[in-house]
Amino acid sequence: MNADFFSTGIYTVPDAARLTAVSTGRIRRWLRGYRYMHREKSYESPPLWHGQWEPIDHSLALGFLDLIEIRFVDAFLKAGVSWAMLRKARQKAHTLFQVSHPFCTQHFVTDGREIFVELHDEREQPSLVEIVKWQQVFGNIIKPFLKELEFGGQAGVIRWWPLGEKRSVVLDPTRNFGRPIVATHGVPTEVLASAARTSGSIVEVTRWFDVAEREVRDAVEYEQRLAA
Repeated sequence: MNADFFSTGIYTVPDAARLTAVSTGRIRRWLRGYRYMHREKSYESPPLWHGQWEPIDHSLALGFLDLIEIRFVDAFLKAGVSWAMLRKARQKAHTLFQVSHPFCTQHFVTDGREIFVELHDEREQPSLVEIVKWQQVFGNIIKPFLKELEFGGQAGVIRWWPLGEKRSVVLDPTRNFGRPIVATHGVPTEVLASAARTSGSIVEVTRWFDVAEREVRDAVEYEQRLAA
């Protein structure tokens, strides 16, 4: 079996939607492209990027870096970045950094604001006001992510700590196929949260799975956030 299978993470589109809070329809459009009508003419929007996995039985399969890319794209769109500018920024970052998932690199975290400033007005030099505005927008988007993402140099994002690095829950593509687990013992958060619901006792669950109480509490909180 390909070694990448154990180090890339693998998720269905519904999995990715659950973990990123982005709808399945949007994820499919971003990775497959789509057609649309405008003034009685048909247009095609190509995929924003190609996923880490080839489709399995004609269904999209995503890797860990795809999850992180989805979160960045969603955050930029919610912050008011236009689809056209987002596509240009991603293409420019892809060319500059020579990687398939440029939003997942430390290069983008440090240089991305300059990319957006440059693209904001390609015909004229952007004004100081525009530069400050876009740097603030970029900073507001990136800062929350930095509390959750662990970088590994040239490897880019290697782990996602959705509750922050000081908490127990982690998504690591080299463990449990990238599914959410508690870091120390590797038990899936879904299993711990389900056991806590069933038993009604966090202390009881710690004995069943030989884990720390804080791991169970973090797993329960994380799964509740996903459900919400």
